[in-house]
Amino acid sequence: MSASGQALRELVGRRSGELVPGAFNALSAKIIADLGFGACYVSGAGVTNMSLGLPDQGFMGLSEIAEHTARIREVVELPLLVDADTGFGNALNVRHTVRVLERAGADCIQFEDQISPKRCGHFDGKAVIAADEAVTKIKAAVEARADPDLLIMARTDAAAVDGFDAAVERARAFGAAGADLLFVEAVTDRDQLLALPGLVDQPLVANLVIGGKTPIVSAAELAAAGYGIILYANAALQGAVLGMQRALGALRERGRIAESDGLVVGFAERQRLVDKPAWDELERRYS
Repeated sequence: MSASGQALRELVGRRSGELVPGAFNALSAKIIADLGFGACYVSGAGVTNMSLGLPDQGFMGLSEIAEHTARIREVVELPLLVDADTGFGNALNVRHTVRVLERAGADCIQFEDQISPKRCGHFDGKAVIAADEAVTKIKAAVEARADPDLLIMARTDAAAVDGFDAAVERARAFGAAGADLLFVEAVTDRDQLLALPGLVDQPLVANLVIGGKTPIVSAAELAAAGYGIILYANAALQGAVLGMQRALGALRERGRIAESDGLVVGFAERQRLVDKPAWDELERRYS
């Protein structure tokens, strides 16, 4: 049993609206930890956008998300919630995915019920697999885990396809199949978003995509409604992109850029974030 897995299970069980940002690589995860967040989400969209330069439309495979999870686990002790898309196939693939990501350091693995190739939950044109097949995949995920503290998160995209009530029905079925954490994606109505925790038994994730289909509701309101996790899966990514555009735009325009411009992090801070002083001390010890 992992300490981070136990910590995540306790955190989710409080249903107090824990704010969880998404990471797209090891450094972004270290920044999340450095700022004092209690958990980190390894974002499939983030990995796809930032590492492959592609939209979130099923281009990421198991090897990419496992590699990023392992790299992040190496440098942070935070509980890690990992986006495994559709599980990369059928129930047998889901079982394999759980074993691979658990070894890589995941404390929670998320599976969704879209057809493959999936697409971002806030894109148009989504479709979902049959409910019974989706339930079977969640059962396979639950049975595959070696650590009982590993959480299985079940996401449904049915709200955009069959309506809110159908999505709630699927979420309940996923909970009955053993899912520890439920995720109803792209709820577009504020009242429905706030009512959702009262309609299911398991803790819930609220996914707030900046510029997406779900209304941005305050963390205080979502916590009061009973959400376990308030997910900002790609806030770091969007902030990083804006920062790069501003810094490089200034460089292009002016032909120079310096720390004093306020557009880049300082050299010393950059070294602090990657633990340069600790590595220097190790080098002295081994010399």
